[in-house]
Amino acid sequence: MRIAQIAPLSEAVPPKFYGGTERVVSWITEELVRQGHDVTLFASGDSETSAKLAACTPEGLRLLGYRDHTASHLAMLHQVHRRAHEFDILHFHIDLLQYPMFEDLNHKCITTMHGRLDVPDFMPVYRTFTGMPLVSISDNQREPMPPNVNWLATIHHGLPSQNCPYSPEAKGGYLAFLGRISPEKRPDRAIEMAIRSGTPLKIAAKVDKADQDYWDEVIEPMTHHPLVEYIGEINEEQKKAFLGNALALAFPIDWPEPFGLVMIEAMSAGTPVIAFRNGSVPEVIKDGVSGVLCQTMDDAVEAVAKVKTMSREGVRRHFEGQFTAECMVKKYVAAYEELLSRGADVIQLPKSGFTPHYGDVNGSARPAISVAAMPA
Repeated sequence: MRIAQIAPLSEAVPPKFYGGTERVVSWITEELVRQGHDVTLFASGDSETSAKLAACTPEGLRLLGYRDHTASHLAMLHQVHRRAHEFDILHFHIDLLQYPMFEDLNHKCITTMHGRLDVPDFMPVYRTFTGMPLVSISDNQREPMPPNVNWLATIHHGLPSQNCPYSPEAKGGYLAFLGRISPEKRPDRAIEMAIRSGTPLKIAAKVDKADQDYWDEVIEPMTHHPLVEYIGEINEEQKKAFLGNALALAFPIDWPEPFGLVMIEAMSAGTPVIAFRNGSVPEVIKDGVSGVLCQTMDDAVEAVAKVKTMSREGVRRHFEGQFTAECMVKKYVAAYEELLSRGADVIQLPKSGFTPHYGDVNGSARPAISVAAMPA
């Protein structure tokens, strides 16, 4: 198949540091190329890929200092639309801007929803442009969406099996917190887990400007405890040892996480995950096999002792069975084929006038096609 992957322009593909969506786009793109597909990646010019690169900005917009990325994304989408005839599938990984521009091409478009979908501000678009075929990254992610959106499949993320190499021993014996410092990620819970269990904690995370006050006033003072070490933001190479040497990944989130990429990165290394039962967590973690699911802080503290007896080989096997890039792309290819088999007359819904609805944002979702449940 001739496939266009349309990435966000905020970061390079793959990103130099933090950037979950761009990382997933890279894994999808490289695995599609490996499987013999003709792939073009629309992304920033500093991206690295074995596909054909259509550079839409010189480098990632965050590094260029851009605050508003809308204009650059619109320019990229104009380029994609002009070249749409070159592709069998247009696979979008940006939020909303493509919906009106590609309404005439819904029969060959897929948008993967990478973020949270419970934002009321976005509901008018979801309720109006109902023809765009959507892929969710977890079943839980769908819950806030209107009932008439065009779900094609749920496809969990997957990463290359050697991206975070399997480590049979936790050489460091510490809890790892990886990602971003923010109230919903609850680094304060990770610190409490460490202190109450008497286990060292290493925090490798960036602090966005929006969360600077939270860091300064809440978290930074807590890092002065002798069991707590703040490392800062780390790159992909550093992440391998950071996760591989950890006793467990602390994932004490307090929000409806759509997926949680760091969970499968830890599992790839054989490192179990101690996670609070929110969002997609129960879909990703098999309790007692790849980690421990928690409801309370007492559960989380007790889990630190439990993970010491867990089989790291078992954690890795769970990852290999469900969360590799090969598993993920097998399901995406099946979704592409499903979409193309429907034909333009089936999938391209009539254009509808803009009828915003500002009431209850909750709604039931259509069931996924069988792609999501396919064996790995």
